[in-house]
Amino acid sequence: MAAKRTLLYEGKYKRLVREENWEFTERVNCTGVVVILAMTEDRKVLFIEQYRIPVAGNVVELPAGLVNDHGEKKNESLEEAARRELLEETGYEAQKMTFLMTGPASQASSSDLLTIFQATGLTKISLPMGDGTENITVHEVPLDSAYSWLKKKEKKGSLIDPKLYAALYWLEKSLSLKPESR
Repeated sequence: MAAKRTLLYEGKYKRLVREENWEFTERVNCTGVVVILAMTEDRKVLFIEQYRIPVAGNVVELPAGLVNDHGEKKNESLEEAARRELLEETGYEAQKMTFLMTGPASQASSSDLLTIFQATGLTKISLPMGDGTENITVHEVPLDSAYSWLKKKEKKGSLIDPKLYAALYWLEKSLSLKPESR
């Protein structure tokens, strides 16, 4: 027998539900979330930074976004959304977008599943545009100094999305590089 799900609140973008003794959020305005791991041919990793109201601070993170969150894109695939978000947030276009994995974003508080793509064959074709509601700074950080760069950003008060460290590990392993000492 399936557990009963109770709607506690529904807003424009999310709903809060209870199932058994768990309370968690679900999205109501999209069909998924994509995250893009992008590195230029000269081994610069693309990070973005933007102010995030829920944590009251600037967060350094990977380019990412929602799938089918715009009315005219109801049939957008995960890969199409990853390509769109990469271009919107960084101004880069990818020759190839490779699926890496899908996994939970915050399994104890949200039903969001993140689908991660690796973008290769990057070409800078525009300035970052955002979606009209974002104020994004793009950082092109050399892979061999990314850990120290992130530590400096943290010391200056930026919050660092922990997924960045997993992304750096993935890039190092995929390039057969020795990980920089932490």
